[in-house]
Amino acid sequence: MTKVPVSFEFFPPRTPAGVTKLKDARSALARLRPEFFSVTFGAGGSTQDLTLETVLESRDETHIDSAPHISCIGFDRERLSAVLHRYQEVGIERLVALRGDLPSGMTGFGELRYARDLVQFIREQTGDAFTIHVAGYPETHPQARSANDDIDNFASKISAGANSGITQYFYNPDAYFRFVEACDARGVNAPIVPGIMPITNYTQLKRFSDMCGAELPRWIETRLRDFGDDIESIRAFGIDVTTRLCESLVNGGAPAFHFYTMNQHQASIAVCENLGLGQ
Repeated sequence: MTKVPVSFEFFPPRTPAGVTKLKDARSALARLRPEFFSVTFGAGGSTQDLTLETVLESRDETHIDSAPHISCIGFDRERLSAVLHRYQEVGIERLVALRGDLPSGMTGFGELRYARDLVQFIREQTGDAFTIHVAGYPETHPQARSANDDIDNFASKISAGANSGITQYFYNPDAYFRFVEACDARGVNAPIVPGIMPITNYTQLKRFSDMCGAELPRWIETRLRDFGDDIESIRAFGIDVTTRLCESLVNGGAPAFHFYTMNQHQASIAVCENLGLGQ
């Protein structure tokens, strides 16, 4: 099988136990020599300091490129500029630029409302200092007016200066291939990396999928429900499903994989080992 680069996403831990869990996951995944780690950014910048702290720890402990997420919702230009220049000062060279979500109770979107505006602002402020990744939605963003509008929105982020896309997770490879084909028809020539969510917990996966609009195929949901509390069976099934998905994607030309780890490593490592990736 063709080898492709991999990357792994974490979220900033908030408890001592969470810090230990992340360190263990990061250390294990670093042995796969990923292209980069990324670290999420809470709604309205609620984890801004923790995000930067986690990125710097990841980079210093593993010597692997580490990228903070950055969002524009709830930020004004002055504050965003300060964040960007702080990232430059500490030597960060890669960003995941997202619109972001409004924190509970916040009503103002901020001066930049969309991810394309954020990408344009980053380029205006910092030139080519950062490699910029943006989000793509093979199954259409839940707030998009239509699938065509969603493709146009993604294309506009690339036109504004983004280097590549990372997709929301999905389990139907045809959704990814159709998304890439539609983007190509819009003149998008940047790589579009599939986001991969290894299946380890049905309740958690169902909740996330309902929140973000990712489709959980009926056959997968039925099998997961049938397993009940059999954690080992869920894990084995999830690794098999995710491995087969990745095989289809790489055989169809996917340029890389970005794993949503949830600060765990076992399932991601198992899938990568099945595929012979990252070694």
